[in-house]
Amino acid sequence: MLRSLLIVEDDPGLQSQLKWCFDGYEVQIAGDRVSAIAVLRRVAPPVITLDLGLPPDPANVSEGIATLKEVLRLAPRTKVIVVTGNDDRANALKALELGAYDFYQKPIDSDVLKVIIDRAYQLYELEEENRNLALRQGKSPLDGVIANSPEMLDVCRIIEKVGPTDATTLLLGESGTGKEVLAKAIHEISARNEYPFVAINCASIPDTLLESELFGYEKGAFTGAAKRTLGKIEHANGGTLFLDEIGDMPLSLQAKLLRFLQERVIERVGGRAEISVDVRVICATNRDLDEMIGSGTFREDLFYRVSEITINIPPLRDRAGDAVLLAWAFLAKFAAQNSTKVRGFSKEALQSIEDYSWPGNVRELENKIKRAVIMAEGSQISAEELQLSAGSEESQPFNLREVRDQAEASAVSRALTYVEGNVSKAAELLGVSRPTLYDLVNKYGLK
Repeated sequence: MLRSLLIVEDDPGLQSQLKWCFDGYEVQIAGDRVSAIAVLRRVAPPVITLDLGLPPDPANVSEGIATLKEVLRLAPRTKVIVVTGNDDRANALKALELGAYDFYQKPIDSDVLKVIIDRAYQLYELEEENRNLALRQGKSPLDGVIANSPEMLDVCRIIEKVGPTDATTLLLGESGTGKEVLAKAIHEISARNEYPFVAINCASIPDTLLESELFGYEKGAFTGAAKRTLGKIEHANGGTLFLDEIGDMPLSLQAKLLRFLQERVIERVGGRAEISVDVRVICATNRDLDEMIGSGTFREDLFYRVSEITINIPPLRDRAGDAVLLAWAFLAKFAAQNSTKVRGFSKEALQSIEDYSWPGNVRELENKIKRAVIMAEGSQISAEELQLSAGSEESQPFNLREVRDQAEASAVSRALTYVEGNVSKAAELLGVSRPTLYDLVNKYGLK
């Protein structure tokens, strides 16, 4: 296949000269910004040569710079080679600052320009190859994390960057999304992994006991305090403290936690001595902390302390493909634990796993698979044994023609809606001609 090249040039003479002097390229010509963007949307050329002096203001570079910005906004990986006059070096440098790949000064020598274009195309292909390789090998080395969806792989990459630091981290996500698993993963890739990982659920301990659980207490501090007892914070010294459901921490205790985070010292209940503690803190909650701050039930200054790094964990329903991937992992785990002969799922069972909305997230999926493994009568788990209600979404097809048709119809509908039914503007957005758009509208019954 010929390589695609777009030449943006308003001079008819240069257009004719350049159109035929690049062997191995399918050359597209555009004389202004509108036609250049239309070609970009339709063809998506990897390399573009761009004359900065374009109509309606060919004497200046404003239109060329605007074209460059729009090209890089729509296709940021495109290699743009800016073509300038001999006395226009300042604008060429400005274009490079904006993201252009290279510049070339007129008069044009097609042989020299072809070398620059060839190098740009080779770099583009190399970057695409590396990007595709990274996507194919985009599995996270995080211990305990099973994911292959782009959403969770993005989360894993953030954790890989945050883990080696000592930044206080806040994990936000619905109940059952795996916040503690990710907190442990952060601990395991940190320099503190040889020291304790200590977790405490702030919602599961009565308010009257939570302070002593966290900070410890001295002998005689209260009735029943027969000896000095270290709290969770001291037990985590040198390692990581995980405060789960921090949104449920009572307001009276938040001030004391804030002081610990600021000073890294604690006082045991009933004690007077300040004790220095070296601990990394990770917090998690399924509550809306912004709303709680507005209602006065969560301290704003504490929020800023615990959220040096904030990581949003997507719910399972928004993680394409992860439900089935996790189901296979849980099947292997529980089949080994229960010594059963269950080895797989029926086709209908896999479809029901994919279609179900999983309001309880990964925790619900784990419980469903565990029950099904125990109750299964054959070597495969059936849809009935999973006991899932009907999915909230339509089943996604595997047939490529169906997938393409669905995506095409959706794109046409969105484009028409975006421009309030203006066919010319919709065709421009989609990168197709008006007749083609009319054919698509008729094909999919859109109005």
